[in-house]
Amino acid sequence: MNKHKNFAITGVAGYIAPRHLKAIKETGNQLLAATDPNDSVGILDQFSYETRFFKEFERFDRYIEKLRRKSEEDRIHYVSICSPNYLHDAHIRFALRIGADAICEKPIVINPWNIDPLIELEEEFGKKIYTILQLRVHPALVALKEKISSEQNHGKYEVNLTYVTSRGNWYLNSWKGDPARSGGLATNIGIHFFDLLIWLFGEVKGSEVHLAANTKTSGYLELEKAAVKWYLSIDRNDLPPEARDRNASTFRSVTIDGKEIEFSNGFTDLHTLLYSNILDGKGFGIHDVKPSIMLAHQIRNAIPIGKTSRSHLYFK
Repeated sequence: MNKHKNFAITGVAGYIAPRHLKAIKETGNQLLAATDPNDSVGILDQFSYETRFFKEFERFDRYIEKLRRKSEEDRIHYVSICSPNYLHDAHIRFALRIGADAICEKPIVINPWNIDPLIELEEEFGKKIYTILQLRVHPALVALKEKISSEQNHGKYEVNLTYVTSRGNWYLNSWKGDPARSGGLATNIGIHFFDLLIWLFGEVKGSEVHLAANTKTSGYLELEKAAVKWYLSIDRNDLPPEARDRNASTFRSVTIDGKEIEFSNGFTDLHTLLYSNILDGKGFGIHDVKPSIMLAHQIRNAIPIGKTSRSHLYFK
C-alpha cells in the first residue's frame, strides 16, 4: 500500500461513524476533517488530536477546497459518508467534485432513480463511489455462498429472515422514523439483509409485502434460488423468549431449509477489512447495491396484502 491517504468524514457524531474512524486509523491513514451539525464528537480524540471539526458543512467544504488547491499530498483522497440516509447522495456528489473517492454507508441512495446520475458523475470526475457491505465479507457468509454455488442440483431453498432490533421512542421522532429521509425500515435496517439474500440466492423474481407499520414490516420474496419469508422489527415486544432470557435487545436469525446460519460473531473488524479492500481498488461499488435499493424501494411503496400462507411466523 502506498503512503497514507487523507480522509474527511461527514456525520461523525452518528452511530456508525466510530467503525469508520477505527478503519481509517487501522489502515494507516489520517483523518484531516470531520463535520456534523451535532458537536458531541469527543470520540475524535481516540483517533487523532489533529482532526479539524466543523459544525457547518459550508465551513467544512471551504476547508477541504483549500486543501485541494495546495497539493496532491495535502488534498482529501477519500470522503467517508456516515450522515443520515437522505444526505448520502449529496455528500457523494461533494466528494467527487473535490476530487475524492466516496466511501458511503448503506444505503447509497434511498430512491433508485438517483443511482444512474451518480454513475454518470463517477465517469465525469474519474472517481469511485464505494459502499459498505460488511455481510459480503463475513467469513461464515462467504463460506455459505461457496456452498450454495457448489450445490447445483438443489431445488429452491426455504429461507426465513428475522431481524428484531429494539429501538425506543426516539427512533420514530428522529430522521430514521421519517421514510422520506431514511427510506423506512426496509431500507434503514433491512438493506444489508436484502443485499445478502440477492448476493446468495440470485435476482428477485417476485415480492409480496404482508405487513407495513412504523415499527415492523414483513413479506415474502421469490429469488432465483430461494423462497424467503422475512420480518423486520424495532419493537422489543417481538423479541423471542430466548433473547429476553439473555436480556438481549437484538435478535438476528437466518435459517436455510430449517437450519440456522450462525454469523452473530466476527463483525468487529469488517469495516477495516472493507477499507483495506477499497484502498487496494477492490471495494464494492454502486452497481453492487442497485438490486437491493430497487427491492427496498419496491417494498416501501407496496400495498400490504395481509396475512397469507407465505407469511412469516412472527406475523400473527
